[in-house]
This record gives sequence, C-alpha cells and structure tokens, in this order.
Amino acid sequence: MALTPSNMLALGTKAPSFTLPDTLSGKELSLEEIQSDKATVVMFICNHCPYVIHVNDEIVRIANDYIPQGVSFVAISSNDVEKYPVDSPEMMTGFANQSGYSFPYLYDEDQSVAKAYDAACTPDFYVFDGNMELAYRGRMDASSPGNGEVNDGSDLRDAIQNIMEGNPVGVEQVPSMGCNIKWK
Repeated sequence: MALTPSNMLALGTKAPSFTLPDTLSGKELSLEEIQSDKATVVMFICNHCPYVIHVNDEIVRIANDYIPQGVSFVAISSNDVEKYPVDSPEMMTGFANQSGYSFPYLYDEDQSVAKAYDAACTPDFYVFDGNMELAYRGRMDASSPGNGEVNDGSDLRDAIQNIMEGNPVGVEQVPSMGCNIKWK
C-alpha cells in the first residue's frame, strides 16, 4: 500500500461517461442511468484499503442522508483483481451488502473509467452538479486511520450541500489520500 493523493481533476470537467457492471444488481449501468439533475457523487473505492474501511460507515451515512434529497451516488472499484482477489466482483457484492450500500458498486475491470476520471487512490471522491460538471474533488474529511480527526464527512457534505442550495463550492479543495489504485 502506497499512500497516494488524488490527482485533482480540473473543476468544471464534464463527467466522463461509462457503462459498467453493478455487482449488486447484476445489471450493466451507465452514468446516464445513475446521474441526478441535482448532484452526482462518483467514488473510487475498494474492499481492502484501510482508508476506505476507515470512512466506509460515513460514506453510507452521507448517501443515506442525501439520496432521499435526489442526489445520486455510485462507487467504482478499479483494482487489479488478479493481484488483489479480495477486490473481485464477488467480494465486492459481499462488502457492499455487509456495509449496507444503497447505491451501485460497479466493477471497472479494464480500468478505463478510473483513467478517464484521473483517479489515483481509494477513496477518491468526485461531486458533479446537475449539469454533470465537476464541482468538487478531494477528501471526505480530515480524518484518516489513526490521526484522531473526526470522521464526519464534513468536506464532502459541505460540497453536496452547496451544490443542492445552488451555492458555489469553494475552490480550496484538499486532495483525498489513500491506497493507490492497483493498476494492471
């Protein structure tokens, strides 16, 4: 595991389209089917990363708070499952069910979606506005395993709330930090 920061895709970038298999429903889902006209949160995560495990419960709480308000959430795993079988689609299904995910958990086998989003680490968060333009990218909050900071999702929650209220999201955004995506 190498501690890796987000690459910080340019604000205003249009969300790259994709169609990937959902490990929960068994269906192929496209961004266009998932996206919301209010806000869409795209998260690159995986099953084994200690940084994801650290924030996973708060990810679920944030999704459960905002999905009823019309915000869409999608998680994507892009790790090389030959080297990291714990991140296989079957294991993703179990992880998502155990975690109580109320959103799709997609498998990016060829890693093309991670590359299109310039994703670098897990977790890596992207929030798109109703026009599917990037308004926020970076960390969920200041917490990480062992640093003693409160794990409350404050940065991600603030970004979503500002988008929902039609307010600008501040341009001072802090990169997420986590395990590097396991590239093939």
